[in-house]
Amino acid sequence: MFLLINIIGLLVFLGVAVIFSRDRKNIQWGSIGVLIVLNLILAWFFVYFPAGTFVVEKGAAAISWLIDAAFSGIGFAFNSFTETEQMDMAVAALMPILLVVPLFDILMYLGILPWIIRGIGWVLAKITRQPKFESFFGIEMMFLGNTEALAVSSEQLKRMNDARVLTIAMMSMSSVSGAIVGAYVTMIPGELVLTAIPLNIVNAMIVSSILNPIKLDPEEDVVYDLRSNEARQPFFSFLGDSVLNAGKLVLIIIAFVISFVALAELADRLIHLITGGFASLMHIKGSFGLDQILGVFMYPFALLLGLPFDEAWLVAQQMAKKIVTNEFVVMGEIAGEVNDYDPHRRAIISTFLISFANFSTIGMIIGTLKGIVKESTSDFVSKYVPMMLLAGILVSLLTAGFVGLFAW
Repeated sequence: MFLLINIIGLLVFLGVAVIFSRDRKNIQWGSIGVLIVLNLILAWFFVYFPAGTFVVEKGAAAISWLIDAAFSGIGFAFNSFTETEQMDMAVAALMPILLVVPLFDILMYLGILPWIIRGIGWVLAKITRQPKFESFFGIEMMFLGNTEALAVSSEQLKRMNDARVLTIAMMSMSSVSGAIVGAYVTMIPGELVLTAIPLNIVNAMIVSSILNPIKLDPEEDVVYDLRSNEARQPFFSFLGDSVLNAGKLVLIIIAFVISFVALAELADRLIHLITGGFASLMHIKGSFGLDQILGVFMYPFALLLGLPFDEAWLVAQQMAKKIVTNEFVVMGEIAGEVNDYDPHRRAIISTFLISFANFSTIGMIIGTLKGIVKESTSDFVSKYVPMMLLAGILVSLLTAGFVGLFAW
């Protein structure tokens, strides 16, 4: 029964996208059908097929090996941080970014990563019949993250019409940076992290193609060179900038996590105070807080993912908190218990969390675009901020739903 509900849920999520589409008549269902089949195959391969599970497990092990190398550097500077049995979240999850970001940047500098991105993007465009740049950008985000991918593709964005820039903004709500993956696998199952990332990219293409259908002439379907007009820095100057940027990223994430957790706790206490006082006046036992209020909105969607009523309520609260705060807040809360969940619940919540779909990401995307495209284009995108958030949420739900089909 729960499998049937999961299937119905996927259809409902797609239906929601159709309801809010800017141009339902021009939705290219043939291309979307190919994308849906592709994600079903990917989810089946990575979750259910032995060879696929072997690939993601080895991938997760490789990332853990990389994180161990990072801890050598962390331990050299802060030995007491790494000698404890249970390291703080900022140490275990975030400080390895100081290795991973420079590593990715070195691969960019050497031209290895752009070659990989272009190759996979070209194959994806051929298979899915999506525009070349949208396919390319999806793969670019998978490695670089949303704002960096936007910055790298600035010359392309300047040449695109407003509607296509909106598509890119919608897709940007669903990415994660490859540099952050090492942080994720320290808190939730690594194989599910690696499964969710490619599914997110395909789902971002599905959702944006439904919400914002675009007709593209063949002469417009081109991809410009990455940062083709930029002078090449000396290697060690480049590496120094990369390390400094990695340090800034760590501090920014720590600041966001501390602030969001503190604000959420304050809001929760105030709500409990108000509802507790009201309950006393009405002679009712108990009170409710922020998690319960947020969970009400996500509860129907959690049920549609094939979860039992009691589990759906808990997962709905976690989903809502992730959207309002960020994924690190929820990952930190469930890190010690997620491996004890039943397979379906573990797959649903883990894969739902693997995206930047939250309120703060909207500001980052709009802010980045303002520095790249003309004012009228950024103003056009800003009008569709609710649709951008909807796109991010639907992508996360679809990814969880596709993975959930094969995890029981």
